[in-house]
Amino acid sequence: MTDRGSAGTIVRDGPWGFFFLLAYVGAAIYFISISDGSFWAVVLGLLQAIVWPVYVVYHLLVVLGA
Repeated sequence: MTDRGSAGTIVRDGPWGFFFLLAYVGAAIYFISISDGSFWAVVLGLLQAIVWPVYVVYHLLVVLGA
C-alpha cells in the first residue's frame, strides 16, 4: 500500500469569480457601446473594462476631496 501524501486544497472563490466576470462583461458592453465602433475604440473599450475599478476609486477620491 502506498501513501501518496496528497493534501486537498479547498478553493471557495467561485461565486466571487462569477461576480467579477459579470462585472467585466457589463463594463465591456458599456465601454464598447459608448465608443465609435472602430477597431481600436473597441480594443480600448475592452481595456477600460479591465481597469474600471480604478476610475471608480479615482472619482470617489475626487468627490471626497482627498
